[in-house]
Amino acid sequence: MPGTLFLCLLVSSVIAAEKDSALPGLNNTKDVEAFIDSAEVVVIGFLEGEESYGYKELVEAVKQVSSVPAAICSVKEVWAEYNLSSDAITLFRKADNHQENIDLSEAKDLKADGLVNFISVNEIRYITEYSQVTAVGLFNSEVKTHLLLLANRGSKDFVELKERLGALAPEYTGKFLFVLLNGALKSNLKPLEYFGLKPKDLPRVGIYDGNSDTKWLLPEGEISTERVREFCESFLRGELKVSSCY
Repeated sequence: MPGTLFLCLLVSSVIAAEKDSALPGLNNTKDVEAFIDSAEVVVIGFLEGEESYGYKELVEAVKQVSSVPAAICSVKEVWAEYNLSSDAITLFRKADNHQENIDLSEAKDLKADGLVNFISVNEIRYITEYSQVTAVGLFNSEVKTHLLLLANRGSKDFVELKERLGALAPEYTGKFLFVLLNGALKSNLKPLEYFGLKPKDLPRVGIYDGNSDTKWLLPEGEISTERVREFCESFLRGELKVSSCY
């Protein structure tokens, strides 16, 4: 009897663990749209079911990248709305209205670690901290103009400035990617030098246009929402002069 009870408890715990690891299901286009709209970055497995190739790997990957919600959609009629005709794992992000797909018919050796890398590289948010990993996604985006907050993590205004510019970023979806560069990191000294700056000169705000490989700095002063907005608008109107470059 004790052995039977132990076995029942063991089976129950396994079932509970499996339920905990299951991804929520999306049953129609409305569900998918609501899920995409629920966070800045989400991942959806467009898979026939939980036994499909890629499902277990996706579950394992999202455990490691808990900041990105994930779900599964097994309704093929919905797939067509996102230009998908076969199983895929897709990342959606709001910062540049981008959809990045892994076509599972072509991914012959899919592993959880590979999916973690896929998510991390493409996890571009309204304001994204620059790193060797996020740089790949930032420079691969179709949006080639970056609004940069150059600030030292740990400084008294670091968090406030990040939140302030992060709140402004949605106004410029598809026009700018907002990027936070931590000047306190030695690995970021070269980007600072590119703007003619050193950590002691921060915080500052700059624009980098990848299409023309040109940079501008917002003149020194308060980094207010109004000044940064006008800086962005001046760029979009073509009013920033080359003489503003450093």
